[in-house]
Amino acid sequence: MIDKLDAALRFSREALNLRAQRQEVLAANIAHADTPNYKARDFDFASRLTQAVEQGRGGQSVTMATTSARHLQGDASAMPDTDLLFRVPAQSSIDGNTVEMDAERIAFADNALRYEANLTVMSAKIKSLLAAAQQ
Repeated sequence: MIDKLDAALRFSREALNLRAQRQEVLAANIAHADTPNYKARDFDFASRLTQAVEQGRGGQSVTMATTSARHLQGDASAMPDTDLLFRVPAQSSIDGNTVEMDAERIAFADNALRYEANLTVMSAKIKSLLAAAQQ
């Protein structure tokens, strides 16, 4: 039963995780808009989502070191830097920075909107599963 619930929500869960990671990458680009020689980064969302759904997130977790037996073990997922791609700017800048604020703002807003849409879909899916379980 749990396996079926996990399978039903896996796509939405992975999509939300990747949208959150992409939002962090885009926010870093915007934050470094005035940093000389900063290269704007992004990743291919579709290929990363396909990979995450098919293979899971195995091998991408970061385990925290504990210094006491009473510490809780914490796990966090990390995105390898090798998956980040450099953006090619439409117009190069004099200081070597490749962040184009208009493109970054559009990508940021688009990603945020898609994140909200994914949340809405996942919420509706959970409500329908709860309704089916109550009958």
